[in-house]
Amino acid sequence: MTRRKPQFRLKRIYDAPADEDGFRVLVDRLWPRGLSKEKAHIDLWMKAVAPSDALRRQFHSNPYAWGAFLSAYADELESEPARSAAAELRERLRSGPVTLLYAARDEARNNAEALRLLLARMRD
Repeated sequence: MTRRKPQFRLKRIYDAPADEDGFRVLVDRLWPRGLSKEKAHIDLWMKAVAPSDALRRQFHSNPYAWGAFLSAYADELESEPARSAAAELRERLRSGPVTLLYAARDEARNNAEALRLLLARMRD
């Protein structure tokens, strides 16, 4: 019997927290509008793993350029401090569920989804 490798979960920061979320990590560079830190119920705000402001603005101006965003974001994750932050997230996954929290309205194309995809490609 082969054991499935644990995967990162995704959730909008505005959705109610749940026990199955495990370790909750906000992966946005900016704090979500209208949400207090008490209501957010996060364990860690990891700005270092979020896309740069320039890349974030570029993606918001053209959300249909998903492939270009993924490629540029992958490049950013190769440099410090993003590289160490990504490694820390992968390490935390070994201890239990990790939920990547994001504020974007688009649930299919956002930085947390991109990060989840890119983290899955990284080698141990």
